[in-house]
Order: sequence, then C-alpha cells, then structure tokens
Amino acid sequence: MRLQPVNRRSVPDEVFDQVLSEVVDGGIGAGEALPSERRLAEVLGVSRPAVREALQRMAQTRLLDVRHGGATTVRDFRRYGGLDLLPRLLVRRGELDPAVARSILEARLVVGPGVAALAAERGGPAVEAVLVETVEALGGTEDGVERQRHALAFWDLVVDAADSMVFRLMFNSLRAAYEPALEALASLMAEEVGQVGAYRLLTAAIGAGDPETARAAADRVLRPATTSLLTALAALDSDQLSEQPPDEEDA
Repeated sequence: MRLQPVNRRSVPDEVFDQVLSEVVDGGIGAGEALPSERRLAEVLGVSRPAVREALQRMAQTRLLDVRHGGATTVRDFRRYGGLDLLPRLLVRRGELDPAVARSILEARLVVGPGVAALAAERGGPAVEAVLVETVEALGGTEDGVERQRHALAFWDLVVDAADSMVFRLMFNSLRAAYEPALEALASLMAEEVGQVGAYRLLTAAIGAGDPETARAAADRVLRPATTSLLTALAALDSDQLSEQPPDEEDA
C-alpha cells in the first residue's frame, strides 16, 4: 500500500481520501481485508478515533463490508458506490482524473436534454419568469466564474421544474463535483455560458411547454463546451500516460 503519514493530525477527511484512493486505484483490492484501526492509525500518523470516523464514513458509502467481530473488507466501488463518490473520485491525490471527468461530461450531455424536456412538460409557464431572470443575470456579466454560477442556478431551476427526485440527486452530485473547479474551468466553459441566446431559446421552449424544442435547445447549450472539454481531457490523459515511468520489462 502507498499510505503516507497525514500532515495534519485528527483529520478524518484526509484519512478517508487516502484509503479511498487505495481502494479506487486497486492498492487494496475488492474482497481484501483492511488493516486494523490500530495499524492504520500508526501508518497514517493519526489517532484511532480519526481512523474510525473515516472508516465509518466509507461504510456509509457502501465501500466497506463491516462485520462485528470480524475483518472489515473492501467492496468493489464500481458495483456498490453511489453518485456521492463523484467529488471524491474526480480529484484524487491533488490531480484531476480525466476518466471520471469524461464520464461526468458525457452524463451531463445525455441527461441534460431529457431533464429540459421534462421541465417543459411539467413546469411550463410557471417556471419561465424565474428562468428569464436568471438568463438576464447570466447575460449581464462578463465574469467567467459568475456566468458559471448563473448557469448552475439556471439548471437548478430546470431540475426543480422536471420534478424528478433521481435527476435532482444526480444534479446535486454533479454540481458538488463541478463547483470546486469553477475558476479552473472558466476559460473552457466560456463558450457554453456565453451562449445567452441559446439559454433564452431553451427558456422559451420550457415556458411554451414544448419538450422536443427544449430537448434540442438543451443539447445546443451543452454540446459545444462538452466537445471542447472532452478534447482537452483526451490531451491531458495522453500527457499523463506519457509521463508515467516505463514498466520494468520495457526499461
């Protein structure tokens, strides 16, 4: 395992992140038993209560199988993990995971138009006024970060209008993964959040109760930046692979 002493003591977040990284990277495989709390505390340089809290949180996310009086074993996060893991998976060990970022973008492009269509069916004129206000705020600033915030507020309203608990929880998880990166993504998202006309078209379609036009308009809003970001992520993934040391067999 590549666990390292935690720089700040009694920080369950850091313990959680390190153990999660080991699980996701395969350092601790599915079905393997975790070291004891005492051993983890020694390796990480933290208190046992900090380790216990971190492991309890991992158990709550269904990543650990905790048996009283027995070993605590790791579960396959791909089968048992939920959307609440996305923010943790997106940035690990201080680096963006291109594969996770790609999957978020792909999900956004697939799900967004469907949410917009439902909003047109169920929200209609009742939501149009607040959407218009949000779009005007979007068009009233040139600041890239502020524009992203207004765009998030816009989609928050659209998700509310869609009246779907599953889409609401999905949106919450995607937003939690995205919000910490607003400043870093400002230039890449500029094309999307600068399309004030496309947002107006989407607003009008929702207000008119026209799900098909709303679906097409949402795709028009989301697709350009998604394409640009996927291209950038592919380049980043390629760079990261090229920086990896060669296998011993190739050396």
